[in-house]
Amino acid sequence: MKKIYLLLLFLLSLYSGYSQQKLKITYEQLKEYEGIYEYQNNTTLQIAASPKDTILYAIINESKYALKPSEKDVFLNMSQEKVTFLRDQSSIINGYSSDGKTFKLINKKVSFPKEMWYPRLNPKEFKYVYQQPKKDLDGLVTGSLDDTRLDKALLNEMMQKIVDGTYPNVHSVLIIKDGKLVFEEYFYEYNKAKLHELRSATKSFVSALTGIAIDKGYIKDKSETALSYFPDYTFKNLTDDKKQITIENLLTNQSGLDCDVSNPKSEGNETTMNYSDDWIQFTLDLPMIDVPGGKGMYCSGNPITMGKIIERATKMPLPEFAKQTLFKDLGIKNFKWNFKPDASSAETFCQVYLNSRDMAKFGLLYLNKGIWNGKQVVSKNWIEQSLSKHSVVQGVNYGYLWWLKFLNVDGVKYYGKAAQGNGGQKIYIWEDQNMITVITGGNFNLQSPSDEIIQKYILPSFNAKKQLN
Repeated sequence: MKKIYLLLLFLLSLYSGYSQQKLKITYEQLKEYEGIYEYQNNTTLQIAASPKDTILYAIINESKYALKPSEKDVFLNMSQEKVTFLRDQSSIINGYSSDGKTFKLINKKVSFPKEMWYPRLNPKEFKYVYQQPKKDLDGLVTGSLDDTRLDKALLNEMMQKIVDGTYPNVHSVLIIKDGKLVFEEYFYEYNKAKLHELRSATKSFVSALTGIAIDKGYIKDKSETALSYFPDYTFKNLTDDKKQITIENLLTNQSGLDCDVSNPKSEGNETTMNYSDDWIQFTLDLPMIDVPGGKGMYCSGNPITMGKIIERATKMPLPEFAKQTLFKDLGIKNFKWNFKPDASSAETFCQVYLNSRDMAKFGLLYLNKGIWNGKQVVSKNWIEQSLSKHSVVQGVNYGYLWWLKFLNVDGVKYYGKAAQGNGGQKIYIWEDQNMITVITGGNFNLQSPSDEIIQKYILPSFNAKKQLN
């Protein structure tokens, strides 16, 4: 019996290997699926074939999601759901179906620049030569690596690894040391002017704007209750505990609501929220599973609700308040922020888009205790509170929508404060090193190499052991 079982396993493996072999698709075959297609909520997506890795990608906004071949005209998305391409009577692709819905091909004629697939063109011929960042009119002071302890050899190795694909989908790496931008490199189609999505790093900007709203008297203080800002709403699961949720609870992800991205059974599922008509209603309708100020649970509904509170307190859209305060003072003129917490933002997540230099300026503002060009943009007290431990979220210390993390380098712990988002967006404040690191990327719903890059090629320069060698 055991021999028969083993024989069946062997035959099954042969069949599986044969099936996978049959499913090998060439780049030219993948190009047949390219085009602009309908997508959810009257939006569109692009389907593109990569000449670099011979993989089909769905591009939603600017985010790329891999589609793996399963069978003829059928691909699996990153959630292992089937995406089936449809053909007309002439066997020409005219749409696709997914999750029981059908979407039409709108335009077959679409071209994709070669730069979007390669960190640098002609990567095999790439040899890195360091160049000091050029001074611009954005208010950043630039300087040379020669005036820092940063290791040029390590940074050279980092550049080679990014360009050869060891670290894929890294879009930019910037370092500010001792107040000066000393390292600035971009990859793929990105450059210093191009806006980049921040995903959940946007939360830290909401935190800053909360502090400014309190500083300016729009919000009395962080102990005000969340529900007091929504007298026109009627909420489900209303309890005395829910009535006690404060602004501070939203900032520390301790609202007590049944909303936890790490719990698949949580009622506050982020995707469900994204496609709801009113994200505030969805969030504050959730049942309570803990007291306010209790367990830290990562919930995007908390900062979204905080953003709406700022709008109601200031009587202006959140992006406009940012434009008139934080962004104006930092000299941030080029940004995109469509803060509409409803189904229209299902694929853009109410996030802010900035260029990497402006992300670095935001980090530097916090490193300098809220001062920019001699002006106190955010109060020192708010900065200190924001970067202090108030809760623990997913096993990591947490401030006011800031992660308080450490990276271990050869036994040395480096403590940083991070604004971070899906895909590898990282704005790190390294107080002991008087340094800011910014990394942007496109590893959406995948493990990002951002922390490893900092761990291996930036922080080791400061190891006491290294300095003694």
